[in-house]
Amino acid sequence: MKLPVTSIEPLAGKTVFVTGGARRLGRAIALTLAHAGADVAVSYRASESEAARTADNIAAFGRRSLAVPCDVRSEPSVRTAVAQVAAAFGRLDILVNNAAVFGSAALESLTLAQWDAVFETNARGPFLVAREALPHLRAAHGRIINMGSLGGLHAWAGHAHYCASKAALHMLTQAMAKAFAPDVSVNCVAPGWIALQEERRDSESKDQETDALAASRNEAERRAELQAARFAAKTPMGRNGDADDVAKAVLFFATGPHFITGQTLVVDGGLGLS
Repeated sequence: MKLPVTSIEPLAGKTVFVTGGARRLGRAIALTLAHAGADVAVSYRASESEAARTADNIAAFGRRSLAVPCDVRSEPSVRTAVAQVAAAFGRLDILVNNAAVFGSAALESLTLAQWDAVFETNARGPFLVAREALPHLRAAHGRIINMGSLGGLHAWAGHAHYCASKAALHMLTQAMAKAFAPDVSVNCVAPGWIALQEERRDSESKDQETDALAASRNEAERRAELQAARFAAKTPMGRNGDADDVAKAVLFFATGPHFITGQTLVVDGGLGLS
């Protein structure tokens, strides 16, 4: 049996496009893949300064980087962004469909606008980006990694439109896996409750913050901490997940056997078992 040659940079020579990669989970994924050797492009809609900073961080690893504006809800915007990435890097090996929105609303009062706003980003967006990137991914025998959610597997009554959109993405992952095989593998990472550190505000924004805004922010942070503690108590692994847990799951699909396709990997510390 011939053992595979391992590398400390398993993605050396590969190019990656992470939608919504400017901040939070997308940023963690982009930096993890860059650390593994990939050149990485990130897209943003409103977070231009954060995207530029993430691109600078990627470049600090010695990788090529690019920040491109992209509204994943818009077919022309997606087409332009994918073309920019392909032109800049000359190829595209891995697409991470990370751009998403979260919504909360009582189902009985959920409006059509709220429903559509979640679906057009969480379900239509990955379809549009994958379809546009497909010729480049086929040429590279590449990979698509969709970012699903535990909410796509378990019903959350106050987030019905979000849960339904992620369930749609899980099924879309399987349909893509069949349609795009054997050239492109398609898999999904479904995080559970993930504790994310908010970006630090600069001193100027702190100085401009009113007492009322500061009190409101502190109250929101207190509620978030209590909620995080409740979820950690329910989780068999005894803690909430973090961005690194999710990014490493994405790295697995980015570097693991191309033969693995159509799978959803839940990253929740066992929370979904309760």
